[in-house]
Amino acid sequence: MIKVKRALLSVSDKTGIVELAVGLHRLGIEILSTGGTAKLLRDSKIPVMEVSDYTGFPEMMDGRVKTLHPKIHGGLLALREHPEHMAQLKEQGIGLIDMVVVNLYPFERVTQKKNITLEEAIENIDIGGPSMLRSAAKNYKSVAVVSNPARYEEILKELDTNSGILPDRLLTSLALEAFTLTSYYDNVISQFLNNRFRSADLTKFPKDLTLRYTKIQDLRYGENPHQAGAFYAEGSNAGLAGLRQLHGKELSFNNILDLNAAVNFVKDFELPTAVIIKHNNPTGVAQDKELVKAYKTAFKVDALSAFGGIIAFNKKVDAATAKAIVDSGFMECVIAPAFDKQAVVLLSEKKNLRLLELDLHSLKANPYALKQVAGGVLVQDTDQAEIKLDDLKIVTVKKPTKAQLETMMLGWKIVKHVTSNAIVLVKGRQTVGIGGGLTSRVDSAAHAIRKAGASAKGSILASDAFLPKIDTVTIAAKAGVSAIIQTGGSIMDEDVIKEANRCKLAMVFTGVRHFKH
Repeated sequence: MIKVKRALLSVSDKTGIVELAVGLHRLGIEILSTGGTAKLLRDSKIPVMEVSDYTGFPEMMDGRVKTLHPKIHGGLLALREHPEHMAQLKEQGIGLIDMVVVNLYPFERVTQKKNITLEEAIENIDIGGPSMLRSAAKNYKSVAVVSNPARYEEILKELDTNSGILPDRLLTSLALEAFTLTSYYDNVISQFLNNRFRSADLTKFPKDLTLRYTKIQDLRYGENPHQAGAFYAEGSNAGLAGLRQLHGKELSFNNILDLNAAVNFVKDFELPTAVIIKHNNPTGVAQDKELVKAYKTAFKVDALSAFGGIIAFNKKVDAATAKAIVDSGFMECVIAPAFDKQAVVLLSEKKNLRLLELDLHSLKANPYALKQVAGGVLVQDTDQAEIKLDDLKIVTVKKPTKAQLETMMLGWKIVKHVTSNAIVLVKGRQTVGIGGGLTSRVDSAAHAIRKAGASAKGSILASDAFLPKIDTVTIAAKAGVSAIIQTGGSIMDEDVIKEANRCKLAMVFTGVRHFKH
């Protein structure tokens, strides 16, 4: 434990710094500071000594050099219990610094701007900040290193309660947090410069990949009750980390997985769209001019499987849609960009139904998609491949109609989100049958046809990959399917096309595959 007598405050993010300084001054702690932080504290009537006055050297080189001085780092690194260190401090006229409050230049935020120049990026590489954090964290038994504004209140409370003394457990926690921050900061700089400097002939993936996630919350358990679980965010409130829960019990591990699938599905559509997700796969999808109609249609596609599902919308939920959800029986979650007041009242009658608001525009595609395997991770580009009508290759004698082509495009958007082998039957603006996650494509087709029943007649079949044999075409035609959209590219394409012609089906190739394992 340490008693704090002198603190150095130098922050880029000024959140809460005045309140912290007021508390430190009230406790009689001397405050050193630099530049903009010092000015803010003086303007707030808080006594502060400029670091340049403390060291006897002015800030130089446009602020590049201000805290890189023995009177700063000596005061941080000296071992208090080491007589020789303390004697050297006295000989050089160096005082002890017991607390460092530092956060870093916003390199990551600045470099996310469009058309950022290399010069501007480099000027936002913090040098003095990480150096002070590392010095203080190395000597954590004697120096409190504070890198996170969210910890200010906790630190002041400890200082107030213990007469200016900070306990070892807190010092250890703060040091670990500081080293984690400097490690991540260096990695962000490395990745940015790697992207700027690497040659065109090098792989698009960096040699070293370092990821940083911040824990949002512990979960009741993981996929199963015997597994522990937690939710980590990528460092901001983007995506599911920015969820606003309006009602219902806490989210589970599996809820979050299904919510991820649901929102990534509906964000791709412009017309009012409803999707119901179970175990990461859609049970029904529909579009309509009215959201309530879209929901009712999506639910009816497979009402049995929809029980206990996750409902996602791409538009604000109104009272009529909320009433339809209430009438549907037990559902786990409803997620949408917004809910009107009456919808919240109606849906809140369901005690265990979670209501969640999420800005779908925050769902920016990550550059990498990761899958964990034993001993490492697999990394790939996020699947963002899109096709247009002009990209379709008509391969059969019978040509699809304009209406069929529009339905094909909808089916192609939907099948991308279904676990492979994926087959989707679409009619108009809704699914009528979905088959996925099976080891045989023809089994997936048979499952989708069985789910569709009589609705299969006149539908469009979308396949996430090529049809390896004629069997899928044969059973689709027998069920009354009118057209097929598939990847193409199989060694059996010629036979598959002949079978489609024999069955008088229209078929198009996309040239794109959408496996989802």
